[in-house]
Amino acid sequence: RALAPSLSGQQLTAFVRQLALDPRSWSELVEHRRDRWWTRLIGTQSLDVWLITWPLDVATELHDHGDSWAAFTVVEGELVEHTAFPGGRRLSSRRWRPGSVGVVPPGDIHDVFNSDSRPAASIHAYSPPLQSMTYYAQSGGVLRPTRTTTPESTNGWAP
Repeated sequence: RALAPSLSGQQLTAFVRQLALDPRSWSELVEHRRDRWWTRLIGTQSLDVWLITWPLDVATELHDHGDSWAAFTVVEGELVEHTAFPGGRRLSSRRWRPGSVGVVPPGDIHDVFNSDSRPAASIHAYSPPLQSMTYYAQSGGVLRPTRTTTPESTNGWAP
């Protein structure tokens, strides 16, 4: 069976930006809960798109997206992203507001969280669809993998 072509980071960026501009396709699905919540908007052989909501002080933990490109855009509230520099000795931070789009190349390590007092919502796209996510902890200034999840290991997928 031939693999479906993957989208580039630039194509994912354009896709999530366009999707965010059409709130009819996602706004009625937004559910703000006490914990992070998500629902799949699109699932194909080459693309996986999720709507994720973020209450205050909820984070994903430092993680990568395996071999997948990722792009995300904030559609409500604000989010903060921490990105690990190579070697994991430092983290950079960036605040994302509605309309801004972040790109995460395969293998890059980052964390996203809501530090604002208002709930947030974001749209995340992955290509190829996520097959694994490895989570990391920082110890002694070095990032070390703590666990890897797959759709099979999580009884479905939790981006």
